[in-house]
Amino acid sequence: MSGTAILEQSGQASRSISSQLDYENQYVSFTVNGQLLGIPVNAVQEVLNPQAIAPVPKARPEIAGLLNLRGQIVTAVNLRRRLGLPDRPTDQPSMNVVVRHHGESFSLLVDEVGDVINVGSESLHPAPQTLDAHWKSVTVGVFRLERRLFVILNVAALLSLK
Repeated sequence: MSGTAILEQSGQASRSISSQLDYENQYVSFTVNGQLLGIPVNAVQEVLNPQAIAPVPKARPEIAGLLNLRGQIVTAVNLRRRLGLPDRPTDQPSMNVVVRHHGESFSLLVDEVGDVINVGSESLHPAPQTLDAHWKSVTVGVFRLERRLFVILNVAALLSLK
């Protein structure tokens, strides 16, 4: 086999592998107050176990505080408060889904982190008309999974604390 043929085969193999890794249809899943939620995998920097969070005086209620991520100061956003849900019991620490937005890192405090879910974009349904206006403003759409709904959140809208 010629060197050119080998290069052509390896190029085809790498294109085949990259086509299987369809990041546009992958979402990091997590739960908040029992609801399955997700954000695009390419928006996630990392997932962390519970972290020490320093409160910030006079911060908005949605801001849980600041955490130190390897020398980088990260704003922790309490998703329960941001979504208008009841607070999590204080004896149950939150997990952290760290995202980058406009060059800054933010930690979204969630109850539990799930798997990366791969779904076809054609099966994304718009947010139902009956959905609360506040939730609708931060929701991209909804996927119907076998046993439950998977609500996709808009990271930019979540972090727009107006």
